[in-house]
Amino acid sequence: MSQSIHSQNLPLLEAVCRRGVLVATSVRYWRGCKRLNPEDLGLDPAHVSDRLIQLGHKRLIPRDSLQAFALIESRVQATVEGSSFPFLGGLGRFVPNPRLADMTDRLEKLRDEFREATLDFVAGYGPLRDQALVEWREAATHMNGSAERLIATIEQSFPPAGDIAKRFGFETRLFQIAAPDNIRLEVAEGVEQLEVAEDRRRIADDASRRLQADLDGFLRESIASLREETGRLATEVLATIDGSDNGVHQRTLNRLTTFIDSFRTLNFAGDQQLEQTLERFRRDLLTRSAEDYRNQPGAMQSLTDGLNRLRENAVQLARSDAREIVSRFGQMGGRRLAAVG
Repeated sequence: MSQSIHSQNLPLLEAVCRRGVLVATSVRYWRGCKRLNPEDLGLDPAHVSDRLIQLGHKRLIPRDSLQAFALIESRVQATVEGSSFPFLGGLGRFVPNPRLADMTDRLEKLRDEFREATLDFVAGYGPLRDQALVEWREAATHMNGSAERLIATIEQSFPPAGDIAKRFGFETRLFQIAAPDNIRLEVAEGVEQLEVAEDRRRIADDASRRLQADLDGFLRESIASLREETGRLATEVLATIDGSDNGVHQRTLNRLTTFIDSFRTLNFAGDQQLEQTLERFRRDLLTRSAEDYRNQPGAMQSLTDGLNRLRENAVQLARSDAREIVSRFGQMGGRRLAAVG
């Protein structure tokens, strides 16, 4: 890799790696579904119109039998998304260091819940399967077609009791991305090997250029998302206050305080302008209680004026170019490389 490409990409990547890690989570569980075909019902596919009849996936067991796993899966997704940013088109989620401990603690608790739910499900799988088959047999008697063929298909769709536990899994992986390195041949014998080495250098350089553009886009999107979320919150709080007969509630003020605390831990790119704006908002308008605001009409006006300013500021920042923040962020990585070089 040429020195120009090396110096262009690594500082930004180094800064990203210093500020957080990537996380990938996987929640697997048996979905208890079977896609039925016309043959499963003893019907002739040639006489079944897809325009009129669509069999699709059918539940083998009642929905509530797997509700605990669906709930855990949604909570895992919410936990990760609330603590991270999408990285390079879905490669993973980028978690800033200040959010990492809290996120992993929550995921560990959800992992424990998943393990307990799995043990309970596996223990009760046999009776659950038997009861589901009883209900399917009853339902099959009211269907046109071959009830025997349908029941045989359903029975075969249930995993054996000894294998059902393998259908469940909860994994969390933390990792960091690395720049494509220059690939050199230890010994170059003849023109063919030299050409292979040159091809590899060219591919690595091209990949580094794409990585630079991807990282730049990732930082800009992360900065914009926090700015947009700030404007959205201010809008929602203003609507809540406007729709309330009693002014502002304490839970609304607590929501603003929680958001500002969360912003500080997510602001890995260093959006100083918005962070300072939020801190001024906290200092000037969140030191009063909701009761104080309700008892002082002038104070309520100050709060709504402040929320309007915050919204306008956030919207304006979201529409602006974050080039300066990205440049300053990359310089942090450059200083790190200079120190260890």
